Amino acid sequence: VDAVCEVVDARIPQVSRNPDMDEIAAGRPRMMILNRIDLADPNKTAVWAKHFRDQGMAVIQTDSRSGNGTQAFSGAVRTLLADKIAQWNEKGLVGKSVRVMVVGIPNVGKSTMFNALTRNNVLAENYPFATIEPNTGIVPLPDDRLPVLAKLVHTEKIVPATVTFVDIAGIVKGASEGEGLGNKFLANIREADAICEVVRAFEDDDIVHVNGKVDPSDDIETINTELILADLQTIENALPKLEKDLRGKKIEPAYMEAVKQAKTILEAGETIDKATREGRFDKDSVYDLHLMSAKPFIYVFNVDDAELQNKDMQTKLAASVAPAPAIFLNAQFEADLTELDEADAREMLADAGLEESGLDQLARVGYDTLGLSTFLTAGEKEVRAWQIHKGYTAPQAAGVIHTDFEKGFIKADIVSYDDFVAAEGSMVKIKEEGKLRQEGRDYVMQDGDIVEFKFNVSK
Repeated sequence: VDAVCEVVDARIPQVSRNPDMDEIAAGRPRMMILNRIDLADPNKTAVWAKHFRDQGMAVIQTDSRSGNGTQAFSGAVRTLLADKIAQWNEKGLVGKSVRVMVVGIPNVGKSTMFNALTRNNVLAENYPFATIEPNTGIVPLPDDRLPVLAKLVHTEKIVPATVTFVDIAGIVKGASEGEGLGNKFLANIREADAICEVVRAFEDDDIVHVNGKVDPSDDIETINTELILADLQTIENALPKLEKDLRGKKIEPAYMEAVKQAKTILEAGETIDKATREGRFDKDSVYDLHLMSAKPFIYVFNVDDAELQNKDMQTKLAASVAPAPAIFLNAQFEADLTELDEADAREMLADAGLEESGLDQLARVGYDTLGLSTFLTAGEKEVRAWQIHKGYTAPQAAGVIHTDFEKGFIKADIVSYDDFVAAEGSMVKIKEEGKLRQEGRDYVMQDGDIVEFKFNVSK
């Protein structure tokens, strides 16, 4: 990175610093962000600001919740890196991206500060292609079992399974031929395991629509058509070589037949995922073509508050994308929800007549759509949910923790979540009741298995 930006809590600057940061950031320009100044003593904040400036650091004072102070960030970076930027300009590297590492210990407000900072550009997001490079977010999978286990084994550390979402550039008609950011969009899609298609289903005159009107069906058709056209192009490019390989008996006739069947489905304007979900095609038969429309689809309809309670409309929209799953949420409501603590968030959900947030629902559906499952480990050190593919055997699951566990696998001691809770976490009671199972190499892991793997690296 070109510079290091350290975030500390202005109320307790020294205590909230990473003690290793001076060593980590040695030799790099540094910036200190005194965060949460609205909660700190102004006189003490001034003393600390002078202290850090005397150490050669640029200092910014911010209130991350309101965003006050974040406007100074880009200017401070330019000042901090003035010499380096001048060197780049001399070499003709005008406009070169500056890489700033934002660091700090947990709970000093890094995320809220970062969100406040990026919201400075919210106006630009009202237009197509505001997101050019993909933004990545790792979302914890909601799992009510984890806090229960943590209480039973007396640990405060909980590590949930996660789903990674990548926000990529918007798509317009002609993307398969390079229109808009089409080529970049399609390249990002190819790297994904599943496609979460966000569809606008709300009216707002202040937020422009790229096509000038709000029509969920038309938006879905636009995106799916571009993916289908790109897949058809992939097949057309592959066919000459495949025909040659078929004559040379390098591929089986059944494979060529599967490719032609996929082509027929695409030419009918259908995604391979839809045909697969309906049992009319096996997408694994053409896996090596990496067709984009073969990826699992999840449809997220962004609605307003009124439509969030309109079950008739939701039923109609869900039917239009079936058999793919459909989720309905209000993105602004979800954004407001993330600003609240857990108790206030639950109250806000209850007031809206909702049992869980749309984003939690999306994480769960995404997890299931990807064919993932979870096994658990529980001890005084931590309670953790481990992500595996459905159908994994015990040795494969052990390998997720560490490759040595799989290589030297001996057996797995397993108890179900329900049995563990019923015994109040007592392994003595679990053994007395015969609930502890010893499973071997052929055992297929079940969701919620609580496991301790036995292994020997020398094997």
